[in-house]
Amino acid sequence: MRDCPRLALLCALLPWLQHTAAPRRPAQPLPSRNPRDLARSFDFDRVYSGVVSLTKENTYSFNYTSQPGQVNAVRVYVNSSSENLDYPVLVMVRQQKGVLSWQVPLLFQGLYQRSYKYQEVSRTLCPSEATNETGPLEQLVIVDVTSMAPLGAQYKLLVTKITHFQLQTNVAFHFTASPSQPQYFLYKFPDDVDSVIIKVRSEMAYPCSVVSVQNIMCPVHDLDHNVEFNGVYQSMTKKAAITLQKKDFPSEQFFVVFVIRPEDYTCGGSFFIQEKENQTWNLHRTKNLKVTIVPSTKGSVDMKPILISLVIFLFFYFGFVLLILVHCIRFKRKSIDGSFGSSDGSGNTAVSHPIAAGTPEGSNYGAIEESSSSPGRQMSSSNGGQTFQSDTDSSVEESDFDTLPDIESDKNIIRTKVFLFLSDLSRKDQRIISKKYKIYFWNIVTISVFYALPVIQLVITYQKAGLSRWGNMKLLFSLLILQVANVTGNQDICYYNFLCAHPLGTLSAFNNIFSNLGYMLLGFLFLLIVLHRDILHHRALEAKDSFAMEYGIPKHFGVFYAMGIALIMQGVFSACYHVCPNYYNFQFGSFRVPSDTSFMYMIAGLCMLKLYQSRHPDINASAYAAYASFAVVIMLTVLGVVSGEHNMWFWVIFSAIHILATLALSTQIYYMGRFKIDLGLFRRALMVFYMDFAQQCGRPLYKDRMVLLIVGNLINGSFALCGLIFRPRDFASYMLGIFICNLLLYLTFYIIMKLRSSEKLLPTPLLCIVATVVMWVASLYFFFQNPSSWEDTPAESRERNRECILLDFFDDHDIWHFLSATALFFSFLVLLTLDDDLDVVHRNQIRVF
Repeated sequence: MRDCPRLALLCALLPWLQHTAAPRRPAQPLPSRNPRDLARSFDFDRVYSGVVSLTKENTYSFNYTSQPGQVNAVRVYVNSSSENLDYPVLVMVRQQKGVLSWQVPLLFQGLYQRSYKYQEVSRTLCPSEATNETGPLEQLVIVDVTSMAPLGAQYKLLVTKITHFQLQTNVAFHFTASPSQPQYFLYKFPDDVDSVIIKVRSEMAYPCSVVSVQNIMCPVHDLDHNVEFNGVYQSMTKKAAITLQKKDFPSEQFFVVFVIRPEDYTCGGSFFIQEKENQTWNLHRTKNLKVTIVPSTKGSVDMKPILISLVIFLFFYFGFVLLILVHCIRFKRKSIDGSFGSSDGSGNTAVSHPIAAGTPEGSNYGAIEESSSSPGRQMSSSNGGQTFQSDTDSSVEESDFDTLPDIESDKNIIRTKVFLFLSDLSRKDQRIISKKYKIYFWNIVTISVFYALPVIQLVITYQKAGLSRWGNMKLLFSLLILQVANVTGNQDICYYNFLCAHPLGTLSAFNNIFSNLGYMLLGFLFLLIVLHRDILHHRALEAKDSFAMEYGIPKHFGVFYAMGIALIMQGVFSACYHVCPNYYNFQFGSFRVPSDTSFMYMIAGLCMLKLYQSRHPDINASAYAAYASFAVVIMLTVLGVVSGEHNMWFWVIFSAIHILATLALSTQIYYMGRFKIDLGLFRRALMVFYMDFAQQCGRPLYKDRMVLLIVGNLINGSFALCGLIFRPRDFASYMLGIFICNLLLYLTFYIIMKLRSSEKLLPTPLLCIVATVVMWVASLYFFFQNPSSWEDTPAESRERNRECILLDFFDDHDIWHFLSATALFFSFLVLLTLDDDLDVVHRNQIRVF
């Protein structure tokens, strides 16, 4: 009986023991899911909704067939109402050649740690193209939607095929983009097109956008934080244009990517964006765009407009040669007829002329008789004639300028007379005066060399740096900034007119560089004209021609040579600037930046000095003082460009300096340099006021000079006042306007006084004056068109861009270069020929004004 419980327990355990001892069968694997089977249940252009969480994820599979020669692209839209950045919805898209992933909400970072969330995101998948060799390809797209949210996150999914993914030549395409919904498209070069321009337009300036061109590679960088990693790109408000060449793309195709910035500060917009609900960011940052791709010139550069431009400028050289031939023929005829002059036996040419033969009594009032003893001039001889000493002596010193013992004692008497004649102010040794004015030429050559050295240094340095793509540079003006722009792809560095930018080699806008050739060619031609006149004058002096020594305006050509060099260097440095025009390379400058503008300052200053020198050869400013003054002006201009726009104290100080300098210069001009600035200044000023105004009843002693100086001071005072009130942004052009207005004022005064003195305007200077006026009016019209400006942001500057208007190659600024070069050339000719009518008038009858 005691064994019954044990027997019952054994009977209960027997089935379990039998099950344990039985042989086990291997475990069967779970049935696998074929993605291609899933694809049959998920369709394109259909919205799928779902919830994902830590324990649940969804996978969608889509497939399609790609035909040879056809490029198919797929776009994935994902929307989520979740705003929790700790548990976003994660989207991963798998393709044959890559993986693309993002999160929803998508987060963008702005300035000052600001962030922007977008609940709706759409991305274009990298396309695959079937070829004739592979035949039709079956493409598979798998979309995985996951989240680590413990309570789940809702989403909506839409996958579509893009019907217009490939852009066509000369066909405009409209589309919409936002920061979380970037767009990109494919373009293939046609067989007969070597270069194209991508033109993008938008009716709205903001939101700020970026246009990028990238090689065919996956993944495509189409978000704000990575769009700058590949290819070339531009920021954009209303306009963008990128010129591309087929040779730069081995596959002869590229992607055009459009990205909307989350903030507008890079395009010149506000640094702050009004706060909105996160769900509405997409609505407020959406931009409508239109893209058109048009063919550019075939090949790198069209030679036709280049050759036409060269031929036009060579016509000036042809005219110069023709005039020389005519002059030589006339000279030979006069020599044969014996009408040129006859020798008086002493080696001088005695010429009878009505103006020189007799003068009314008293007409030479105040003039120094030519028979006065002037040992410093070294013109007296035993036979009563005059000798000429060559100016080849290089040992002339500045201390030799006043070698006459009577000059210093006579200065205060002669130069303060009411009526002055040219003979009163041309008493110094002409050999030494010529040496003095030649210093102008050598100084500007030195300045030009020092300006050019940095360009050469940059090129040599970066050639030695081992940058292979720059090893064979053929252009001296490839600056460091251009290298940075080409290497990084950032086209916001250089301020081109992108709608009319024709590349050549490493130069992105060769047409803007070539158009400066006019300055160089016409500057060199002006040097030839001056050299021709200099040679003729030198021969006349060697022949002891009395007309060359005693008649007409004294011929000193040093300032003219300096003007020619300045015109050449204007073209050189303007070309340097246009290699990559921007705010930072202003030391090589253009007309709107201070250093090529610095040569414009020197040109305007030299023109005024030359006008003053014509009637005041003995008292004109020395080259050292003139260029030192230019240096001060350029220094002030640099300060104004860098910090003058928002600095009130700068404008106060500058206006004070401007007015005081104008008054000091006016005093020196009024008293012919005899008004000294020392401790007795105020006492003399009081005496002058008493003599000129109190005793003369308010009538100045020198009326003509006083009228000029009053008008000049009013104009300069107006400039100073306007600058102080309005504080113009373009300080360099403001300074250039001051120089040009003063030059025009003095030239107008000079011509009026010339006519008042019964002097004539010969046909040649009159024709040059008319040509100068016409050229300046036309050139200024194109100058103010201003197709780009580094005063704005790069995107705002591109709003000014215009199409080519001349020969499909040159834009408004190129035409400004051509016309302004011609206008400067004719302006120089005006100064060179203005007083040719006085060549037969004795200097004691030529009025000084």
